[in-house]
Amino acid sequence: MKLYLKAANWCLKYRWVTALVATVFLVGSFSIVESLPKGFIPPDDLAQTQVTIELPPGSRFDQTMKAAEQARLIIMQNKEVKFVYTAVGGGSTGSDPFAPGGASEARKATLLINLTERNTRSKSKQDIETELRDAVAVVPGIRSSVGFGGAGEKYVLALASDDNIALMKSAQQVEREIRKIPGIGNVKSSASLQRPEIIIRPDASKAADLGVNTASIADTVRVATSGDYDQALAKLNLAQRQIPIVVRLPAEARTDLGMLERLGIPGRNGTVALGTIAEISVESGPAQIDRYDRSRNVQIEVELNGLQLGDVAQKVEALAAMKELPSSIKRVELGDVEGMNELFASFGLAMLIGVFCIYAVLVLLFKDFMQPVTILVALVLSIPGAFIALLITQKALSMPSLIGLIMLMGIATKNSILLVEYAIMAMRGGMNRFDALIDACHKRARPVVMTTIAMGAGMLPIALGWGVDPSFRSPMAVVVVGGLITSTFLSLLVVPVAFTFVDDIERLLKKLFGKKQSTEGQPVATK
Repeated sequence: MKLYLKAANWCLKYRWVTALVATVFLVGSFSIVESLPKGFIPPDDLAQTQVTIELPPGSRFDQTMKAAEQARLIIMQNKEVKFVYTAVGGGSTGSDPFAPGGASEARKATLLINLTERNTRSKSKQDIETELRDAVAVVPGIRSSVGFGGAGEKYVLALASDDNIALMKSAQQVEREIRKIPGIGNVKSSASLQRPEIIIRPDASKAADLGVNTASIADTVRVATSGDYDQALAKLNLAQRQIPIVVRLPAEARTDLGMLERLGIPGRNGTVALGTIAEISVESGPAQIDRYDRSRNVQIEVELNGLQLGDVAQKVEALAAMKELPSSIKRVELGDVEGMNELFASFGLAMLIGVFCIYAVLVLLFKDFMQPVTILVALVLSIPGAFIALLITQKALSMPSLIGLIMLMGIATKNSILLVEYAIMAMRGGMNRFDALIDACHKRARPVVMTTIAMGAGMLPIALGWGVDPSFRSPMAVVVVGGLITSTFLSLLVVPVAFTFVDDIERLLKKLFGKKQSTEGQPVATK
């Protein structure tokens, strides 16, 4: 206490030096923000993940089953994996077929993985996913992704344009450059999905001479390769049900162009071979066409692999292909990037509303508009500690961190309230300002430190990550603990100095306002 009172005495005596040092410390702390990783929502560290494998379009179910089994055997070799549940022919483990990736396809398989408990394993979930990603990469002919694809796990870049050729060319160039970014996981692009197709180009003049129309060609090919519509199928009537009878060519016929050329098409004078009126070839086309605001778009998904969303987004924006995009192609923000930008844009407004609410309550408490400004100094002094704590613990500036900053505002204010309220009461009791502030420091320092220690001790287990998955709560607690430390120790020295400055301004305003009142109240002499 004696050492603290000597320091408080020195700060009040050299208050300009104290104010300058506090200002430099505050400004310097804001430079830390540039070196902090930035994200949206931290990835979880639960005991469950999944691996999704995807074969080229047109692959059969047995091929997918073989690849999924090979991937399962590789995954089971990881000592942190307890068991694997494989679902072949589904886009995702969810039951909603309209969810992204939820449509059933024979070329897709999902391996749901249960890991060992977080407290018993030596690695984080992200490290295990990195190992699984590298292990599954040896399976030939597949495209894999690791993780549920939730918040904090992937970065989505969308390019939209009405010029399909320019869009595909730019998307492929951007994808190639993204793959060179160090540390990221797998990269998937909807532009790279090409499906083999049988293209039939009718000769209009020959078809017209033989009385064949395009509708007849389409119906014949559809029935031969896929079967007729359900309502047109013949039915086998049994005692309790009907069985539809589908007649079509075997699956091998789709790769036998000679057999397709011999299909009979009804014409004016009988059936006509398809090969005599049309050209048949095997080509490739897009597996799906995505649109955004009615424009064709290509989505590139990047697995973050433990990296922060903001850092990956910044590296993508710095790519040469992104800087040289044609004017016909526009960048569309989707997913977590859109939410992160909205979060940082609206955070300033949330902070201002919080500060205004605190100020309004303090005005009602002190019945004064000036001294509550002194109390708000503690809010400014708490921000450096929050940033320093994030830097030391290597936590990202994300949604939980910003929530922790808003929480910190209300907690940090109580330190100043204890000091300022006692000093004001002492001055109203007849004590001079210097003695009142020193007495307030002597009488209120211990309660301030004790409440801070109690709050920090309560938050420490959360900040250290004890208990259930701390991925979301830990950054919040780190911000609160770090901000409380700097707010407490700095406010015990800087708030009394700020009190003197605000008190001087208040006295000056009262003096000017009172002098003006007395001048206006004097009677005017008349002759």
